[in-house]
Formats: sequence, structure tokens, C-alpha cells
Amino acid sequence: MVSTNTSLHILLVEDQLNIARNVAEYMEAKGHVFDFAMQGQQGLALALSESYDLIILDLNLPVMDGLTVCEQLRLKSSRHIPILMLTARDTIDDKVSGFTAGADDYLTKPFSLQELEVRCLALSRRHLLQTDDVVTLGELQIDRKRKTVQRKGVPLNLHTMGYRILTLLAEEYPQVVSRSQLAQKLWGDEPTESDALRSHIYQLRSVLDKPFSYAMLKTRHGVGFALEVANGKREQGSE
Repeated sequence: MVSTNTSLHILLVEDQLNIARNVAEYMEAKGHVFDFAMQGQQGLALALSESYDLIILDLNLPVMDGLTVCEQLRLKSSRHIPILMLTARDTIDDKVSGFTAGADDYLTKPFSLQELEVRCLALSRRHLLQTDDVVTLGELQIDRKRKTVQRKGVPLNLHTMGYRILTLLAEEYPQVVSRSQLAQKLWGDEPTESDALRSHIYQLRSVLDKPFSYAMLKTRHGVGFALEVANGKREQGSE
């Protein structure tokens, strides 16, 4: 079962000590557990012998580079371990190479430690959403097998589009999903009426939030939408 209070067991494969130290200090203070490798072959051996929630993998590594580690891990591992690739390269070709090798996400150096944690949590959650039937976000529970939703144990009567929007936002939690990203995932390249998404969001909010003590569906003005698991206090400035 996916939970919001996630402590991740992470393997960091990074040969720059200052980066590894900064990442570890920040992430361990947030409750995450780390193992380390400073070269690719060592990282691959650890990844295959231990059970990690996530691997943060540098692209430029001694002995075996990150792309080779990623490829070998996808070939040899009996399960899919989410991989976040770190690199100083920011070209489309480099990103395509990383994704082709089996990376799940990509972060370019220099990066924000806060963004790194958010990316790790979102990546881990997306992976669990693909393998777990029941997803729990605070008061919210999504049963993907039955395609049902409850909040505080109360069944929510969502239309198909509302369920899809909610699931998409849960997959990206705690990140914000832009209007254009939502529209692309819901309708692809097929054009739709400009007010269609607004209407679906309104209907979702009326079922998900109106009967309860605080709003989980937040509008980030000029940015997009996100789910928020709060302590029950309403946040100012959200629709």
C-alpha cells in the first residue's frame, strides 16, 4: 500500500564526494536511508544484491559509466528499480540516451536538494502506483483494481474523467501538474474545448473536497494543480 509518509531506502552512485555528502545530509535529515557507491561497477553490484526503493545514478562514473550501469541493471535485475539519472549534460540526445538505457527520470546538475527529494518521492510513488492496487494519501484512498475512491472512509462517486484526473495528480504527488500536462495526458493530441478541463476540475473538487474539512485539490495559479495532504487547515489562495 502506498503511503504519504515515505522513508525511502536509496542507493546513491556518485563519484563526487561533495555532492554525495550534501545529498546525504539533506535527505537523511528528511528520514531517508542511504547506501553509497563511488564507481559504477560497485553501484551495480549493490543494486543487484540489495533491495532499494530508488537509485540516484550519476552519468559520469569511473570503471563503468552510468548508462552502462543502467543498462546492466535493467538486464539483470528481477524487478524494476526506479532510477533517477544525474548529469551535467543537458542536451536532448543525452536525455534520450538515458531514457533509452532505462532511466525513469533525469536531473541536471547543479540541482536543488529540495527538488531532488520531490523528484525521488514522485518517482517512487509512480512506481508503486504501477504495482500496488491501493494508494493512500492521508484521508484519500484510491483502489486502482476496483477503480474506486474513498475519503475518510466515505465512497466518492467520481465520473470517469474525475477518476483519471485524480489518479494522475496522485501519481505526481507532491508535484504540481500543469494544465497543458493534464490536457495532454487526458486527451493526447486531440483538440478539446478550452473549458473542458476547468469543468472536470470543478466537478472533481465538488466531490473530493466540498463535503470535507479541507481542500486536497489545490489550484496553483498560473502553474497548475496538485494534491495536498494537510492537517485539516484550509490554505489561502486556492480555489
